[in-house]
Amino acid sequence: MTAALQLDEANEEVHRADAKPGQAPSLAEIQAIFQQAVLSQDVSLLSFICDSSRTDRQVLLGVYQNAYILRLVEVVRGDHPMLAAYLGDEVFDEMVRAYVAKHPSRTPNARWVACRLPDFLKTQSPYREHAEVHELARLEFSLNMAFDAVDAAVIDLGNLAVFAPETWGALTFVPHPSAQRLDLVSNAAEIWLALKSEEAPPDAELSGSVDEPHRLIVWRDGVVPKFRELKAEEAMMWDEAVKGMSFGTLCELCAVFDDPETAPLRAAGYLNSWLGTGMLSGATLTGQDAS
Repeated sequence: MTAALQLDEANEEVHRADAKPGQAPSLAEIQAIFQQAVLSQDVSLLSFICDSSRTDRQVLLGVYQNAYILRLVEVVRGDHPMLAAYLGDEVFDEMVRAYVAKHPSRTPNARWVACRLPDFLKTQSPYREHAEVHELARLEFSLNMAFDAVDAAVIDLGNLAVFAPETWGALTFVPHPSAQRLDLVSNAAEIWLALKSEEAPPDAELSGSVDEPHRLIVWRDGVVPKFRELKAEEAMMWDEAVKGMSFGTLCELCAVFDDPETAPLRAAGYLNSWLGTGMLSGATLTGQDAS
């Protein structure tokens, strides 16, 4: 998709070529100039191209430049199929072209072409006026990262049987590497689910807020990236568990959050859900690893 050299390296080659007036550039230098022409739409290469019998050199160079951009559009579409479906082909293509112009690819790995897309959509007009657009991109990027996350052990309730029940209050937990928390202010998750089911998406709305967002967790269950919405209490408990809080402390936090009488039961229910869906990779008690 991209050439082996990065743009900065290509520029150095071009400068060396330009510094030799009257001397024909080497093949490596011409290749570097060609790469710069494709990656940055530079036209310096035109001086090395002859018009053909059918068309001029600008058209010939444009074939390669346009093919490169079209390939990037398809790469981003592959990473963000629901965003593409939501925007429609014309708007999506225009958006990706604007994104690539601002953030040209600087790595041979196509996986990272769209890594800055959520931030681009959040800050650039006209997309920044539509929260669901950048949040759709953010959700899809998180699902992609969950899929690519490193393999790790997954523990279930049986793994905790090695600990005596009276010691569970001192347990701390290790999240699976794929697990990520997202807070969304729009109904982007509902839109994504509808599009995934090939249904008409709901109208976009700011159904959450900075203070009361939609709290999502994204993770990989086996080989399948998934997400679900968390209640405020479970999201709080997960966020603190990731920081290394013990299960006993998590129960105490739940007691402050809501009815203290049922706090241990609620906390145990959340923990059981995490264990049952592959969201935890380990449990530790006084320095002993149970993963």
